Amino acid sequence: MTTPSDGPQVVAAPYATEPSMRSVHVTGVGRNSWTDLPTPDVGENDVLLRIRACGICGSDASYTDHGGIPPREGRTPLGHEAAGEVVEIGSNVTAEIAVGDHVVIDVKLNDGLLGGGGAQGGLTPYVVVRDMVLDKHIRVIPKEIPWPVAALNEPMAVALHGVNRSGAKAGDKAVVFGAGAIGLGSVLSLREKGVEHIVVVTRGGPRMQKALEIGADAVIDATKEDVVTRLTELHGQATDALGFSVRAGTDVYIDAAGTPEVIETAMAAAKMRAVITIVGVHHAPVPIDFARILLQELDFRVSMGYPEEIFQVTDSIIAKPEKYALIVSHTFPFDEALEALELARTPGTAIKVVVTLD
Repeated sequence: MTTPSDGPQVVAAPYATEPSMRSVHVTGVGRNSWTDLPTPDVGENDVLLRIRACGICGSDASYTDHGGIPPREGRTPLGHEAAGEVVEIGSNVTAEIAVGDHVVIDVKLNDGLLGGGGAQGGLTPYVVVRDMVLDKHIRVIPKEIPWPVAALNEPMAVALHGVNRSGAKAGDKAVVFGAGAIGLGSVLSLREKGVEHIVVVTRGGPRMQKALEIGADAVIDATKEDVVTRLTELHGQATDALGFSVRAGTDVYIDAAGTPEVIETAMAAAKMRAVITIVGVHHAPVPIDFARILLQELDFRVSMGYPEEIFQVTDSIIAKPEKYALIVSHTFPFDEALEALELARTPGTAIKVVVTLD
């Protein structure tokens, strides 16, 4: 951000030849701090990456609130939405990769999940990929893709997996609850599936216009409109198995908000055999009345992570980076990473915060 920072400052990022670097760690319950680390060594089968951008995820706030991730409580390195540049290649690496290549990164590294309890985090100048396998750990991308857009690769894989789990197909009508990064990414993935009509439900504000710019056909303001009535107007009417209770003609419901109100609304609107897919994280149990949904034969599905989608979504980002760029609402320089984390953990203030490193 261009506003002055009152938080901790760091000097300019070190070069690869320097012996140490700074990294952002969870250092206690509710506390993130700068931590000095040695610059990673590069083995003969490894690749060293200079991190150029790293997004902030809602899970980062959760890790902070809990004081870290076992077995690294109190010293968990943060940052898993990373993209970077190849700066050193081990002598035994034979893959078609070169110094200077730009890459996106899968969090599933050989030394643990990047920024998710593993040995390294992406909020740091350098990450080493041990025993690197191209197109498994990293994928090369065109150099013209802006770094903040490249850093969206990981969360957009989450969105794509949710859409894949929903079974959305050409000609369907879909609704996405939530216009954060995952919700907006879901809109882009639904559009690529050929979904006929996409509605986004959000709680007013600038995210409504953002959803339309991304590609939604309509937006419903849940603070001012009756969602079920408006959804029925947009997607037509349907009934339950016995022909009772007018329902919306929506085929696919995606919960990218993670609130009980979403489940209640979806159950009230859903026609027979509609699919409700949960992508958003619910932090408390949500009661479901099975007797109430029996006549609809609703299909509830859950979506976690991205078993296969991490580099599938890259093709979409390469094809239309300008659309994905709309998802990035705030960028911070590396020396303001702590401020970036605080902004991202404040509900409703940002869509996607990305930290950039020179």
